[in-house]
Amino acid sequence: MKNLLRVKRTIGWPALIAAVILSLGTGGASYILSSNAFEAYQALQQPSFAPPGWIFTPVWTLLFIMMGIASYRVFMYSLDRKSVRSALGVYLLQLVFNFFWTLIFFRWELRGLAIIEILLLLALIVINTWQFFRIDRAAGFLMVPYVLWVSFATVLNFSVWILNML
Repeated sequence: MKNLLRVKRTIGWPALIAAVILSLGTGGASYILSSNAFEAYQALQQPSFAPPGWIFTPVWTLLFIMMGIASYRVFMYSLDRKSVRSALGVYLLQLVFNFFWTLIFFRWELRGLAIIEILLLLALIVINTWQFFRIDRAAGFLMVPYVLWVSFATVLNFSVWILNML
């Protein structure tokens, strides 16, 4: 684990802590503002492959920690590099999209709009993961579970929307 946190032979603890707090804070704030998410999810008609509602909190917590570590690793390569600034800019943009998806889907119950939003989010995550890979392979690999989970969430979002249209 320590090697995963070491970039260029050092661990930048303040940057690491800030990156993880930013990532977890984004997810946490979105969840708090959509305080009915668990109940709303349980009330929806679900496809057969839908996971139980309790799984989302631990999965998202782990994903946000991994995203934070990935962004920290890229940050440690210096903001003087255009590729680092670009990758972190896309990272911040996808965090914004991630934040709003929960609100759109659960709080405002705009599940059709949520499909469009999550497709844009997924595109940003794929672009961001590619950018991270080009700067730091470990950072790119840390983003892969996020790509896979949001891909699954996209299919789930679409299925829930179809099943609950009436």
